[in-house]
Amino acid sequence: MSDAVLEFRDVHRTHGTGPAAVHALRGVTLRVRPGELVAVMGPSGSGKSTLLNLAGGLDLPDGGEVLVDGVALDSLSHRRLAAVRRRTAGYVFQDFNLLPSLTAAENVALPLELDGTGVRAARRAAFAALGDLGLGELAGRFPDQMSGGQQQRVAIARALVGHRRLVLADEPTGALDSETGETVLRVLRDRVDAGAAGLLVTHEARHAGWADRVIFLRDGRVVDTSGPLAAAEDLLEHHS
Repeated sequence: MSDAVLEFRDVHRTHGTGPAAVHALRGVTLRVRPGELVAVMGPSGSGKSTLLNLAGGLDLPDGGEVLVDGVALDSLSHRRLAAVRRRTAGYVFQDFNLLPSLTAAENVALPLELDGTGVRAARRAAFAALGDLGLGELAGRFPDQMSGGQQQRVAIARALVGHRRLVLADEPTGALDSETGETVLRVLRDRVDAGAAGLLVTHEARHAGWADRVIFLRDGRVVDTSGPLAAAEDLLEHHS
């Protein structure tokens, strides 16, 4: 039994067919353990977003296996796959994906309520998650009453609420000023230090510096790795 929360075993993913086919991932092998934050860097089109989509069960591989808590995601029914996304994997999207008809607290509580948590308990957890990101006073606001940076923090609170063992973040600080971005990365780091596994896609070496390990993708392959990121700048220089 693997001790990894997330494991890729020789994973391949191709989008499209024929001459237009794009080989997004080519034989990627990766393990992320509890308490470990792994940053993923690489140029546009290198396969970073595909990697995250596969890790969160939003997409399935053409070859190889993606396992979460030792279970291959492509072996699960649609219902069980949805349960993994509600209970185990928290996903921070680049474009927020907040529901406009729900308040900040209702958006954050929604995954818990869908999974059967009582409304009052789910709302308590939502208020706590919003408070961790400095958004307690915005709990009753709707998305169109918040700035882009505030919406992004609400989306991050939703991804972290509950007891997620796997946190997946796609450029989570993209819409934020540097100070707020640091707050977000600290919350992400704290969740990982508390026992979650984290996968962070970023193009900024200073953000990758929060990770325990960095992998660099090019043309769908892992071309380099480093330890705690004294080496992120070196990776960027060698592979840019």
